Amino acid sequence: MHETEAPTTGFSSRKRSILQYLKRNSNVSLANLARDLGISKVATLRHLGELEREGLVERSQVTHGVGRPSVHFRLRSRAQGLFPQAYADMSLAALTYVEEHLGRKAVGEVLAKRSQDVRARYWERFRGQDLVEKVKVLAQVREEGGYMADARPLGKEDFELCEYNCPILAIAGKYGEACESERKLFEGWLGTSVEVTHRVVAGAPVCRFRIRGVRAP
Repeated sequence: MHETEAPTTGFSSRKRSILQYLKRNSNVSLANLARDLGISKVATLRHLGELEREGLVERSQVTHGVGRPSVHFRLRSRAQGLFPQAYADMSLAALTYVEEHLGRKAVGEVLAKRSQDVRARYWERFRGQDLVEKVKVLAQVREEGGYMADARPLGKEDFELCEYNCPILAIAGKYGEACESERKLFEGWLGTSVEVTHRVVAGAPVCRFRIRGVRAP
């Protein structure tokens, strides 16, 4: 898990802000997008129109009871390639080679070894912290890795980690062991149970992880 290049290189700062916002927030109204970015609706619509013509954004009409429908925007699938992919093609080719020559079990062993190495690399940032701080550190580590991550509390003891980008999407699509390896990595850092509730590779817009304040029996 290496820090990756900033996404959407080659776009203006406004367009980068719009693309990054839509990556984190699916199907957003023009009014909310302009408000949250602090720019006028006219300017926002102009940038969105240019991104539409490039095939990166699409619009839809959403009706809310009586009255005119509102215009909503979301990223198209081809926009996913603009965001960090963590050398996915190279890694996928390497894992495919391992599977062809050593079998599927060896793929799991490679992913487990990578997980162990990553856990050791970042362990000092988690050492001695309580769970609240560990969750914050986890979100920071994943953000640095290009996952566009944030975390929030769920009730009194549980937390949710959201990852809006999946740099290993190509790998996870073929080798589900990659997702399980990362879940176990989180448990090792946090010292508590972690459940995957939503996965981008399964069609969800965001990967979501439920972090339990108390280990399940």
